[in-house]
Amino acid sequence: MSIQTLPLALTGIHTDIGKTICSAVLVQALGCDYWKPIQAGSLAHTDTLRVRELITRTDVCLHPDAHRFDLAASPHIAAQVQNTVITIDDCSPPHTTRPLLIETAGGVCSPMTMQHTVADVLAHFGWPTVLVVRHYLGSISHTLCAIDALNIRGVRLMGIIVSGQANTDSEQFITAYAHTRILARVDELPQITPEHINVQAHRFAQNLPSELHAWCTTHG
Repeated sequence: MSIQTLPLALTGIHTDIGKTICSAVLVQALGCDYWKPIQAGSLAHTDTLRVRELITRTDVCLHPDAHRFDLAASPHIAAQVQNTVITIDDCSPPHTTRPLLIETAGGVCSPMTMQHTVADVLAHFGWPTVLVVRHYLGSISHTLCAIDALNIRGVRLMGIIVSGQANTDSEQFITAYAHTRILARVDELPQITPEHINVQAHRFAQNLPSELHAWCTTHG
């Protein structure tokens, strides 16, 4: 299967790293559909609803979650509490004729099922993947461990998106050591609003990385 027909997965070095904000920026910039397979917790304001609130496009589809759990916990634990079993086939993407962005839960090695981590799921489906990184004390180690986990499973890492403030020293080490590059940056936003998302999306679309040219068609 060619890269043009595969979804693009967006994962992070851990939870609360900025994946949903980055997802909103990519959906706004690229005109792609969006899907989060598993939502655990915050059912009144899911990540899918948050993306919907933050984008102004009306030509994209935000597909329903495959599973929704009340407990804000690792998906395999949240499912167990509700007497549900998640299988890897539950992560089969919905049908769409548009490019599809898939936001994963938690970090690269967060459990998705009782037998599979996020990285295992990415490898199983062969999705090209973008890694969201945020800089903090210890983030170099977390980033390199995440990249290693993807590499040993044969996941195609297309590059990194930096969420928040830049750190030149950290970024130079990560990109040189891991032989990857930074595709884009999403700034630390003073307010998380559609207006601020649109500014970031416009900048992303104007500087669309070559790695994504083969995957998506930009709109607008």
